[in-house]
Amino acid sequence: MDMRDNLALVSGGASGLGLATVRAVVKGAGRAVIFDLPSSDGERVADELGPGVDFVPGDVTNADDVEAAVAFARERGELRLLVHTAGVGGPLRILDKSGGPGDLAAFERIMRVNLLGTFNVLRHSAAAMAALEPVNGERGICVLTSSIAAYDGRIGQVHYAASKSGIVGMTLPAARDLASKLIRVCTIAPGTFDTPLLARLSEEVRAGLAAEIPHPSRLGTADEYAQLALHVAANQMLNGEIIRLDGALRMSAR
Repeated sequence: MDMRDNLALVSGGASGLGLATVRAVVKGAGRAVIFDLPSSDGERVADELGPGVDFVPGDVTNADDVEAAVAFARERGELRLLVHTAGVGGPLRILDKSGGPGDLAAFERIMRVNLLGTFNVLRHSAAAMAALEPVNGERGICVLTSSIAAYDGRIGQVHYAASKSGIVGMTLPAARDLASKLIRVCTIAPGTFDTPLLARLSEEVRAGLAAEIPHPSRLGTADEYAQLALHVAANQMLNGEIIRLDGALRMSAR
């Protein structure tokens, strides 16, 4: 799918991987709608990027918010690409420091945002794409975001790994489900990337994380994620795939 004159909905598009994707879409002469939290920088970013970008505030776990964002996108153009990058993390152990059961509310929050939120955005976006006329044999592409933690999560990532594994598990059945509507579904599983979350860490910790990556021995960049997301959109044979983007990293237990 050529994004020229088409529109992308980018959830989590106000920063990090999502923002880089918005910039790449605009650079390719497409339009973008940023869907992110009201507390995000989405409005400022949209103003900076110009008339080809709009911002809709909302929460990916809220059905009404997602429905409104997709409806807004449909008013702005033909929604041909979803790039879903919204997600949260944080540490959680199965047992707390006192040896008691871990925090169930923390586990539920991560699962709601990362897994339920992904399905919520996917279902509304796919419904909008299914109403479009096909272009070159397809109606749209949905790019989801998992993590290599889905395969080799560290200690303390039990909830995060579980949520990201769920996205891996939904990718192929979603692609098969939507094939009759000529909509493709793929998932990118990034490794350790230089995002606002990692920017909070010390340089020493960041350097240690980069040193774990075989080649290139550095943190991934948001632009590299965006390049892959748009390549998925352009390459029709990419469907039902989970693509690791990690420099051959296999994370250790700690």
